[in-house]
Amino acid sequence: QVQLVESGGGLVQAGGSLRLSCAASVRTFSNYAMGWFRQAPGKEREFVAAISRRGDNTRYEDSVKGRFTISRDNAKNTVYLQMNSLKPEDTAVYYCAGTGVYSFNYVSTTAAEYEYWGQGTQVTVSS
Repeated sequence: QVQLVESGGGLVQAGGSLRLSCAASVRTFSNYAMGWFRQAPGKEREFVAAISRRGDNTRYEDSVKGRFTISRDNAKNTVYLQMNSLKPEDTAVYYCAGTGVYSFNYVSTTAAEYEYWGQGTQVTVSS
């Protein structure tokens, strides 16, 4: 069983930055492709960013390109989401997700393809 625990959320003013972390309790973290999703009140969960097993392949949702960066440290079993130039529309609960995969290049933007999910961390951006 894989457990994912997010941290780093909070309240920030527009234009500010936050770094989210997701710690995984798993024997071989490098066997998992990882992703970040978010869900705002009254809206469906949406893809934010994804990263391959070794971190050399990434994908971003169009509205966060150039502002958010996903990265991972396999030695620490952790994936990160650096969020800069935050906007009020980034306000949401952010979820970390992971799935065991064979391919080193695999990334997924689809929530249904992820097996494991964290509990989420709230990010609130004030205007």
